[in-house]
Amino acid sequence: MVNKIISIALFLSILSNYKVLAQKTSQAEVTKDTLKSIDIDPLTPAKAAFYSAVLPGLGQAYNKKYWKIPLVYGAIGTSLYFYIDSNKKYHQFRDAYKRRLEGYTDDNFSYLDDSRLIAGQKFYQRNRDLSSLFVIGFYVLNIIDANVDAALMQFNVDDRLSVKPTLYQNDLNLKTNVGLSLNFNF
Repeated sequence: MVNKIISIALFLSILSNYKVLAQKTSQAEVTKDTLKSIDIDPLTPAKAAFYSAVLPGLGQAYNKKYWKIPLVYGAIGTSLYFYIDSNKKYHQFRDAYKRRLEGYTDDNFSYLDDSRLIAGQKFYQRNRDLSSLFVIGFYVLNIIDANVDAALMQFNVDDRLSVKPTLYQNDLNLKTNVGLSLNFNF
């Protein structure tokens, strides 16, 4: 019995000394690693968002995502084109309807009756309003994209974490199945 107590005490004393030494070296290593990896600028997302607000696409250039700039201008430009086109056609239908009320019938829409002119006005007014919402929406989406992209660029992404598609064989019917494999290496 005394032999067991002495061996347990000796084991615990060795174990406690080992942990104290391990804590000192591991804490120094953790401190070194965290000091090396701190290069995060908290203002980078705000700068990118500000640049995109001033000039659409400038935040994407700041983030060095140049391939997104044509998408930004394509989305905003297309919406702006449809806004201008619908606004022009709305005013044409409105002016023709006003001239009809004054008694003139020599407009471009002489083949349409008054109810069709009103329907055309409503149609192009609705399209104009929707196009203006799309212009504003794509402009705001441009700002949000630049902000989120700048924030995500600061994350440390390395090869230790990976998601890969995998093919595996089903044991019941021996058919090949498709799946995703999430790997994290320590």
